[in-house]
Amino acid sequence: MLSKDKINRINELSKRSKTTGLSKEEQLEQQKLRKEYIQTFRGAFKNQLHSVKVVDENGDDVTPEALKKSKDTYKGFTH
Repeated sequence: MLSKDKINRINELSKRSKTTGLSKEEQLEQQKLRKEYIQTFRGAFKNQLHSVKVVDENGDDVTPEALKKSKDTYKGFTH
């Protein structure tokens, strides 16, 4: 999870870019913060997907094979 300060800074830079514009340094900072935010979001989303198990109305596991393979690969990296 990204810190509240970083999220506030992303929002501040976004507002300023729409009104007064950003300096080169601020543009680079904005790009860096956005990249960090996206990486954090994708990581959290991937973790959430790896905790999903799809079950049909009969109680049978129908989790897509691609997700099962991804879970196995993911587990391999954490051990």
